[in-house]
Amino acid sequence: MGSRDHLFKVLVVGDAAVGKTSLVQRYSQDSFSKHYKSTVGVDFALKVLQWSDSEMVRLQLWDIAGQERFTSMTRLYYRDASACVIMFDVTNATTFSNSQRWKQDLDSKLTLPSGEPVPCLLLANKSPRGKDDEQFQRRYNVFVHPRELHQSPDQTLPRLDMLLARLPLQVSQPFHLLLLAAHLA
Repeated sequence: MGSRDHLFKVLVVGDAAVGKTSLVQRYSQDSFSKHYKSTVGVDFALKVLQWSDSEMVRLQLWDIAGQERFTSMTRLYYRDASACVIMFDVTNATTFSNSQRWKQDLDSKLTLPSGEPVPCLLLANKSPRGKDDEQFQRRYNVFVHPRELHQSPDQTLPRLDMLLARLPLQVSQPFHLLLLAAHLA
């Protein structure tokens, strides 16, 4: 029985300085840098996974700049994407509010061939520094309305995950969930 290769383009979007590049570097190269370097336009990374005995998955990660001056290019960057991560900085309320704008931009410019929304995951990055988790969850539930969610057999997306990009164990799970949703779509 031969091996099958799958290519999935995964967008990583959100405001500037929320940790998108750190997430992509940690996941694709298992490295982390404390030094901030702004993404210009878009950066790319590739992660190859053995999905099953007969399936190889190549995740093409598109780390899209969060600065306003690059938003005119998003339609071009979004083209043919299979899934999306929307990131925000849990210590910066504005980046959370802007997550809705990123989701609306994505939904207005990209759908799956079936017409369904692209599977999307909302990730909160960085340490909350004592934030009230219950208050944070209430604010998140205002952002995500059930009618807007993309349904998959075992998971409702987008869903909220908290992570610290500097910790390798926390980074793989969100991509696994997205890959499941994209693979089943």
